[in-house]
Amino acid sequence: MRLRSITASATLSQGEDMWENRGMRLATVFVAVGYAALSLAVSGARAQSVTLRGPTGQTRSVTAAELAAMPHQSASLVNEHGPAKRYEGVALTDLLQSVGAPAGKTLRGPALADIVVVTASDGYRVALGLGEIDPGVRSEKILLADRVEGAPLPGGEGPFRLVIEGDLRPVRSARMVTAIAVEPAHPAN
Repeated sequence: MRLRSITASATLSQGEDMWENRGMRLATVFVAVGYAALSLAVSGARAQSVTLRGPTGQTRSVTAAELAAMPHQSASLVNEHGPAKRYEGVALTDLLQSVGAPAGKTLRGPALADIVVVTASDGYRVALGLGEIDPGVRSEKILLADRVEGAPLPGGEGPFRLVIEGDLRPVRSARMVTAIAVEPAHPAN
């Protein structure tokens, strides 16, 4: 009789452990799901803006709503996998002027050697010359686009994309842009 009592007690203890383990696993799953949702919300919020930095370090964050309210231009971008697409966005030179980058007649001398570094959320980076983006130097447009073919950029491409009109391949037209910085070619000592 005593043996049955111990067995029943051991079985009950194992059952309690089983429920306790299930509860711990369930709690772990809930915590993981909650953390993932929070991470997505935070990264989604971050991805909805682009950080600009000028040649003297002046910074500005531009949200998707702010960019949408700015005057837009359109430009065509070649597509290696199909026909060219029409993008709409703000001239890159206009955005960089808002953080102190020279443009037009004020763009001369050493500033012509400054470098514009564009960074995407996946770590992809491209570089352009500051003189190269000025509409007084080149006729093709360089935009920070937020629309393609009249619609917002799709998730794998936006919310912001650099569009460099006139490139034979779109390798410098970075997708999912998060930061644009002007790096002085000859930093002040």
